[in-house]
This record gives sequence, structure tokens and C-alpha cells, in this order.
Amino acid sequence: MARFLADENFNNQIVRGVLRQSPDVDIARVQDVDLSGVDDPTVLEWAAQEERIVLTHDVATMTTFAYQRIQAGLRMPGLFEVSRRVPVGVAIEEIILIAECSLEGEWEGQVRFLPLR
Repeated sequence: MARFLADENFNNQIVRGVLRQSPDVDIARVQDVDLSGVDDPTVLEWAAQEERIVLTHDVATMTTFAYQRIQAGLRMPGLFEVSRRVPVGVAIEEIILIAECSLEGEWEGQVRFLPLR
């Protein structure tokens, strides 16, 4: 099952909804792992070390740093950009689907946008 790290500004309603509907999904928040206030490259490095896919709403900087990691040949287990316009229920369903149906390493080196199309 895929494991996730929700960045600092990720909608906690989504995180709570995922865990309420599927308690087995492994989703940690930046705040839970003592990364509050750190920069995006540090969050991505921690996620890579812990083999966690990053969930973010930050298309401006987080995706840029993710692409930089990929270009530098560094591990990047995956990043999902969830638009704030995506309804909370849709985001919850998509994250659960990804968690339950993904193969190990399937999202390595990828930046994707939810909802998946």
C-alpha cells in the first residue's frame, strides 16, 4: 500500500476523511513528523528517505522542487498536486484509490495532479 506525507498546508479535512473511510491508509502530516516550518526541499528529502508520496496543494513551489530532484537523479517517491478546487470527497476517494491500488514504487519520479484522468 502506498504511504503518504501531507505537506504543511494540505487540507486536514481531506486527511481526516481518508483516515475515517480507510483507517489502514498510512498518511502522516508534516506537523506530525516535526517538519513544521521547514522548506520544501527538506520535506521532499524526508519523504524520499521514508518512501512516502507527498500530497500538496502547492503547485507553485513544491512541484518545482520535485522536478529538480528528479532532474538531479535523486529519489522522489511521487508527488500529487491536489487542486483546492477539487471537492474534498473526490480528493478523499482518489487518495484511497491510489493507496489501495498502487504497486510499490509505481509513482517514483512522477508529479501527478488529482483528480487522475
